[in-house]
Amino acid sequence: MSLNRNCAGVSRRDCLQLGLGALLGGTFVDALKWQSVAQADSTSNITPKAKSCILIWMDGGPTHFETFDPKPNAPAEIRGEFGAIDTALPGVQFSQHMTKLAASLNKFSIIRSIRHDQNNHGAGNHYMTTGAPPRIPVACGAFVSFHPSLGAVTAHERGTDNGLPAYFSLPTMSRSGGPNFLGAKYAPFVVAEDPNQSNFRVRDVNFPRDLTSDRFSRRTDLRKQVDHLKRIQEPAAGDPVNSLDEYYRQGFELVHSKQAQEAFDIQREPDAVRAAYGRNSFGQRALLARRLVEAGVPFVTLYDGGWDHHGDLFGACSKRLPEWDNTVATLISDLEQRGMLESTLVVALGEFGRTPKLSTLPGQSRPGRDHWANAMSVLMAGGGTPGGKIVGATDRNGYAPIDRVLSPENFASTVYRKLGIDPDKILYTPLGRPTHLVSDPTPITELC
Repeated sequence: MSLNRNCAGVSRRDCLQLGLGALLGGTFVDALKWQSVAQADSTSNITPKAKSCILIWMDGGPTHFETFDPKPNAPAEIRGEFGAIDTALPGVQFSQHMTKLAASLNKFSIIRSIRHDQNNHGAGNHYMTTGAPPRIPVACGAFVSFHPSLGAVTAHERGTDNGLPAYFSLPTMSRSGGPNFLGAKYAPFVVAEDPNQSNFRVRDVNFPRDLTSDRFSRRTDLRKQVDHLKRIQEPAAGDPVNSLDEYYRQGFELVHSKQAQEAFDIQREPDAVRAAYGRNSFGQRALLARRLVEAGVPFVTLYDGGWDHHGDLFGACSKRLPEWDNTVATLISDLEQRGMLESTLVVALGEFGRTPKLSTLPGQSRPGRDHWANAMSVLMAGGGTPGGKIVGATDRNGYAPIDRVLSPENFASTVYRKLGIDPDKILYTPLGRPTHLVSDPTPITELC
């Protein structure tokens, strides 16, 4: 099985082997304790426009030139090998492989002018998935969590009442996708299994094959009795056993949840629908994400690694972009046809864009582009997002925004406001320290 790695040598499997990446920087018991200490007022006077969010995380930093911001009139060493095609919006062009998204631009918007100053994977990932810059210098391959992620905050603020976790990540958690001080309760439920496989079956959602529902219930009742004997009725605040009880409760609800069983049964989908999304891992995970939000899950991250193209950019993108374009266009169209697009926010982005000038690194035979945090493109659809809008612009060679310069804070604030969460909200750490959800709570008004 091939693994998508970035230039820091970090793979999806590496993320999983770290185990509970949300707990980095503290012990398991600490994290369990945090969830009972990190309290915040969950009320908000912001009317939500979206019930759910599907975040397509393009890990590694996708090129804006070869996707949504081509520069056909730039010198050859900047414009690259791909041509540009017209979109449904007169005067706007996408790169040549974005055919289906170009034809359906009336259903979504593109932001071309987000920039920041974190030019490595670790720091850029943190900034774009939390809306908060790292507090200290961060190495390129680092897994850091100084602030709760968009998904964890949504789980904390929105929650679910159907037995399903409020935050999923497929097939792994991005390196800064955890809950930080909100606690492990708000870490994502990771579905590492591939829904494109014929034997797809999600761990922890079904009973073990040799364990019936009645036996499971009897074991649960016995455990409650033993716990009652071993502990006093009201243990001290912060007792990690309380948090473990919460995990047992969540696990019990998950395997008993009809919504969970149905959401993961992707075999229920007609063959034509599965084929439309693409019979590949990314396509079927996008379909599974749609099924999860349909079941009431507020936040799903669709982790899509391998966008760190320092070499063979055009060869790699020629193979990958047509499938990616098809899947994302199909997801948006499917949500619209089901009457779900207005209630489902879809965003696609990575940690940064790529350098304007092509380069060939030692050991590479074909050129690529390096990291470039000074310009990037972001797709946003649904949840009240207007269709056919291009926000901001970069200069003629794609070096930097020259119109409507925006920050990761503006992006995060837009996502939160669409989900009915106040980006100016103050959360409290375990030590009682107040922390703004986003330091600059100004959203992108053109998209709200």
